[in-house]
Amino acid sequence: MNILPDAGDADIAQRLVKILDATNWFEDPGVRVDEGVVFLSGTAESAAHSEWASQLAASTQDVVAVVNHIALKTASPWDFSASFESLGQTFVHAAQATPAILLGGILLILTGALCAAIASVARRSLAGKVRSLLLRQVLARAIAIPVFLVGLYLVLQLSGLTSLALTVLGGTGIVGLIIGFGFRDIAENFLSSILISAQRPFAIGDLISVADHQGFVQRVTTRSTLLMTLEGNHVQIPNSSVYKGTIINYTTNPKSRASFSVGIGYADSIQTAQATAMQVLREHPAVVTDPKPMVLVDSLGPATVNLSIFFWVDITRNSQLRVLSAVIRLTKRAFERAGVSMPDEAREVVFPDGLPIDLPLGQQTPTNTSAAKVPLDTRDVELEITSSDRDDDRSVNDAEGNLEAESEDIYSQAAFSRVPEASGANLIADVDGSVEK
Repeated sequence: MNILPDAGDADIAQRLVKILDATNWFEDPGVRVDEGVVFLSGTAESAAHSEWASQLAASTQDVVAVVNHIALKTASPWDFSASFESLGQTFVHAAQATPAILLGGILLILTGALCAAIASVARRSLAGKVRSLLLRQVLARAIAIPVFLVGLYLVLQLSGLTSLALTVLGGTGIVGLIIGFGFRDIAENFLSSILISAQRPFAIGDLISVADHQGFVQRVTTRSTLLMTLEGNHVQIPNSSVYKGTIINYTTNPKSRASFSVGIGYADSIQTAQATAMQVLREHPAVVTDPKPMVLVDSLGPATVNLSIFFWVDITRNSQLRVLSAVIRLTKRAFERAGVSMPDEAREVVFPDGLPIDLPLGQQTPTNTSAAKVPLDTRDVELEITSSDRDDDRSVNDAEGNLEAESEDIYSQAAFSRVPEASGANLIADVDGSVEK
């Protein structure tokens, strides 16, 4: 800034004072010039204003140096002018950002609607290709999530939060990794539920055995598989244990084999016993003919020839336990009628009053008439068969109830039982292909 050629100290001081007064940034500004050295005094509102005064003086012609003695103004603790000014600026910025915020909100709503539409279309498209309801939902959401992230990025960028938008997109994977470690068990059960619903190792109503529990499948949720045991109890098994465990499905093949053993006397005809047992199996209405039943010689015991009897039952229609009870009962009755003995491995008869024995001549009759124990072969004992047992030709009696499968009883119990509140929606189909909503 030029004033006059070879300006004097007074001219420099006068010019600087007028400039400092014109800014209204200083209180009692003072300028003294001595041999080209400028001395500034007074009070400034901020350090930036004091620095500005120093630069102004230094750029003046014929100024050799600047000594700045301008003090900074000390604000009163009761002076809220700065706060009011900051608040006013905030309102101004908010007003200026209002159009961008409204546009961002509209864009966010449109993004949500677009994601819902895309997920709905994806679910309908996958309905005929993916049988698992849960897997369809997961795939549909996986398709819609990128659209939502793009919309969120645009909203944040429109709002002037470009750095935050980049952080959100870049941190999505990190957040997912952290959540995966923190909720590992929950994530494992959720993924297992997807695999179970996709692979379908069982259906609703199947009788299965898994994780040391046996029961009928009631439902599969995102957390657990719900069984109702044969005792009528609800059992919730984590899906991770179900998927990683050994599953025995008794319903997939409706036919199940039952067996029992029976011992006959050595003097009895094995062929007669086999034919008698086979006749019982063929005549029983609950024993299926395919696969065929078998009566095999299993082993030779100390006092009996042991036979193993095998037969198959349709467990979807009949109870294996009840049919087994009926077949054992009818086999015993048939053996008795056919004269086939079923001796114990060891038996003795006690005669409390003694047993008279005829001895050859020259031998004395034993004077000891105390109790004598004489082994007795069960073939010499006539078995009593009651008239009611002889007349009982029914395939099932009152004690056995009926031959119907236990599933009917379990289903009736399940209908009246309270489903655990936290079980959630069912994810797999019923045996007829329907899914509980």
